[in-house]
Amino acid sequence: METRQPAAAPLSTDRSADRAAESRPAFAHVAREHLDRLYGFCVHLAGDRTDAEDLLQETLLRAMGAYSELREPERAKGWLFAIATNVWRDQIRGRGRRVQTASLDALDVDGEGFSLFQTIAIEDPFPYSDELHLDFLRLFQDEDVQAVFGSINPTFRLALILTVVHGFSCKEAAAVLDVPLGTLLSRRYRGRKQLERGMWDYAVAHGLVTKADET
Repeated sequence: METRQPAAAPLSTDRSADRAAESRPAFAHVAREHLDRLYGFCVHLAGDRTDAEDLLQETLLRAMGAYSELREPERAKGWLFAIATNVWRDQIRGRGRRVQTASLDALDVDGEGFSLFQTIAIEDPFPYSDELHLDFLRLFQDEDVQAVFGSINPTFRLALILTVVHGFSCKEAAAVLDVPLGTLLSRRYRGRKQLERGMWDYAVAHGLVTKADET
């Protein structure tokens, strides 16, 4: 009695795997595509360009070692940002420091109720302007925005950095930070409120605008 030799199927599978490997972009190409934004994210995390360079280097080393496990190379951006976040957390723990966190109740009632647009409309710092909000934003130089952004609670700031600066969806940002979507949405909302309040307070403190009761 003859027996069949099922050799063809494994060979076909091997060929499919080989073709998939051949069509996979090289890690260097993927890293180069996202390098500038990844470095900018590392600067936001580390708060210092020298530390950011170290963070970026360690991120790339880890990513290179794990690249073969990335099933969808087209999603490499979020994958790289998640690795950078984990490396940053590991570095903080290694230095004996705690990553600053914030509870969902970190903002007071006044902070949550503050509206930059309503405040500008009420204070009317540009009485002859038809573009109050745009005129207010034009007062800020890059360094002013950076100063205000730096004053936001780091936990909330990361949610804004990912969604506003780097264009991740809220679902993608939640995956990067490894938190539930609801947590990410809450942090993003509180970050925006802190940013609004911070911009107004900064403008008043630095004489960019004059409050109505000071005229």
